[in-house]
Amino acid sequence: MSTRRRTPPDIAIALRYDGRDAPRVTAKGDGELARAICRVAEEHGVPLYENPQLAVVLSQIELGEEIPEVLYRAVAEVIAFAYVLSGRVCGVPSSEGAGEREGRGDADDAEQN
Repeated sequence: MSTRRRTPPDIAIALRYDGRDAPRVTAKGDGELARAICRVAEEHGVPLYENPQLAVVLSQIELGEEIPEVLYRAVAEVIAFAYVLSGRVCGVPSSEGAGEREGRGDADDAEQN
């Protein structure tokens, strides 16, 4: 999805996924804070994914907390979106060395709004 919007986001959520544990909420906000989260993401080349309903649900999670299992499938779509846009494929061996995997380690944060 495009990082350009017709209207500013009402809410934004940043997620971090390390490839091992469940994704965590690393930032969240509404109004001006949501716009700031999106600006920082754009400045750092972090993909933005628009899903207002999911963003509302994720906004209920405390900062630093893992997402609950019930949201794994929905958040997996967000993570897959970020991987595709960054040209990475989770679980595909990289050329950097045996045993290493692209998409392992810290994944790009994906913004929700």
